Amino acid sequence: MDVNAAVAAAAAIAGVLTGVIAMLAFRWSERDQKRPTRTSLHTDPVLPPGVDTVLSVLRSSAVVLDEADAVVKASSAAYALGLVRGGKLAVEPMMQMARDTRRDGEIRQVELDLPRRGTGRGEALAVSARVAPLGSRLVLLLVEDLTEARRIEAVRRDFVANVSHELKTPVGALSLLSEAVMDASDDPEAVERFAGRMQIEATRLTNLVQELIDLSRVQNDDPLEDAEPVRVDELVAEAIDRCRHQAGTKQITMAAGGTADLSIWGNRGQLAAALGNLVENAVNYSPARTRVGIAARRVTAPGGDLIEIAVTDQGIGISEKDRERVFERFYRVDPARSRQTGGTGLGLAIVKHVAASHGGEVTVWSSEGQGSTFTLRLPEAAAARDREIDHDMPGLDDEDENGQPDGTTTVTSPYEPLPAPEVLP
Repeated sequence: MDVNAAVAAAAAIAGVLTGVIAMLAFRWSERDQKRPTRTSLHTDPVLPPGVDTVLSVLRSSAVVLDEADAVVKASSAAYALGLVRGGKLAVEPMMQMARDTRRDGEIRQVELDLPRRGTGRGEALAVSARVAPLGSRLVLLLVEDLTEARRIEAVRRDFVANVSHELKTPVGALSLLSEAVMDASDDPEAVERFAGRMQIEATRLTNLVQELIDLSRVQNDDPLEDAEPVRVDELVAEAIDRCRHQAGTKQITMAAGGTADLSIWGNRGQLAAALGNLVENAVNYSPARTRVGIAARRVTAPGGDLIEIAVTDQGIGISEKDRERVFERFYRVDPARSRQTGGTGLGLAIVKHVAASHGGEVTVWSSEGQGSTFTLRLPEAAAARDREIDHDMPGLDDEDENGQPDGTTTVTSPYEPLPAPEVLP
């Protein structure tokens, strides 16, 4: 009995020790699980309350970095700009800014030129980056794309420079001619000659100012606020009448044809100015004793019928390198000839904006030495009333540094060119 009692006592002691050891091990395990580790400090950091909502409505690209430079939060715009790749900030200057801000807590801002993703032309992406501390461990990076703002500023700067140059030429000529008139006050023939030149320069200055006003109006006004059905026959007759004197001086025949009784939906004044500019260019750039043709027709398009008005001349033509730029402001194919004819280089820019704001387009076909055909395509009145015209047409606001719209294309003319000019002796 003594032996059995001893065995039972030993078994009881062993059971108690096993239970105590198990309980201590369980408690030690719980303590280890609750204790923060080095790894857990960098796993899923929590943004301060409300920050996530604020970042989601910002127009700027936003990136939040933790103390290990890992990306905690990034907006879709940041990925689109190529700022974040593989969970890391891909721009080293911005990464260095973030590290410096994390070290001293100072807010930093810098403008950078970054390579544009997805293009082989080496175009730079202008951005403004601002870094600020966010809480005790996080850093916030806000990046704003300045490329478009810089492009628009360059367009405005070039436009002002071009306007200043164009205005300086006739103003300077008038100043010199007025001095010449004063010096030749006792020579009637000289006075008459200089006065004639002054009239030419004054007319050029008046035309330039008027076209600047017209260009500003078609860019800023909504032409469809006062839209109405406009008969194409009346527009053609008005354009011919506008250029009748110039054509008569050069013995140029103007012929109208095509489909009759067509109507366009839009602003009558702007449409008349656009077609008048095309006809005037055709007359000015055609040699004497040639012909200018204006033809209209209806064409079927997916969004509704369009009216095409083509102006064809037998002029000097436009080279292939110039065709892509003829719709730029102040661009002239032949500057010397343009100054002789009084051209300002704004006529085709006005035509482009009128066509785009009316939901249409203008295209050009040309062959050097044979002539050119400019074609206006605009919605027909009946079709335009049945559908809403998108005012934000490609090319209306998206211009390059010279004012050239993306989407302006050069196409083959649907009209047969006029025969080669037959200049009478």
